[in-house]
Amino acid sequence: MIGSIIGDTVGSIYEFNNIKTKDFDIFQPRMSYTDDSILTVATAEWLLEGGEVAQYYYDYAISNSCPMGGFGGMFVRWIQKSRACGLQPAYGSCGNGSAMRVSPVGWACDSEAEVLRVAAQSAACTHNHPEGIKGAQATALAIFLARKGVAPQEIAQRITADFGYDLSMSVDEIRPRYSWEGLDDGAAGSGATCQGTVPQALVCALTSTSFEDAIRNAVSIGGDSDTLGAITGGVAQAMHGVPQDLRAKVWNLLPQHYKDVITRFEQRYGC
Repeated sequence: MIGSIIGDTVGSIYEFNNIKTKDFDIFQPRMSYTDDSILTVATAEWLLEGGEVAQYYYDYAISNSCPMGGFGGMFVRWIQKSRACGLQPAYGSCGNGSAMRVSPVGWACDSEAEVLRVAAQSAACTHNHPEGIKGAQATALAIFLARKGVAPQEIAQRITADFGYDLSMSVDEIRPRYSWEGLDDGAAGSGATCQGTVPQALVCALTSTSFEDAIRNAVSIGGDSDTLGAITGGVAQAMHGVPQDLRAKVWNLLPQHYKDVITRFEQRYGC
């Protein structure tokens, strides 16, 4: 899951300042992990410790109330209501938050059926819209298949067949047509939704030549750059591994508790 955290961090400064090029410094001092990484670590701790996943998301959000980029508006309202009245039910979101935090599921599960079940569970406590659940499942399944050595083209075919996502475009074709509005000004969902983010992120990963190339792909298409980076980075880690220099730079930004959770997770699941 460190790949997701790296992708999130690299994309952090471009979320509201999109660039349309792969030619940029891959790591800059003002970059930081955001809510994507915070909730990814929460997912990992849930998988390690068990319990109610919503409680982990609530606890991590309360403990990290002002991350770079901020939490999504609907999630913030859920946190506020949960603080006042106890954990609240899901709010029907199809936002890409369910996909940005799911990467640990792709490493922790031993079968496709388990991946789909656990990914749905991680999403449904907040993002229980069918598209929110689908985005988490597709992302986690892509990671699972990649770590099992399935070829990128075969992964793309599976994701298209199982989830209906169009993964036929290249990154170069996506770039001029993509923005925060999504592909073609929201024709297939805004860039803040799973349906408007996950397909593009998967293309960025599955057509990459290296981990760094995948992250550059994700940043270069614009839109929700940190979340695109997080989703892409999770899949790219399973495909390519993670460069030690990037890992070290991001590692130094993380609180000790996050490092402890990540270390325990990697030791248990071998990622």
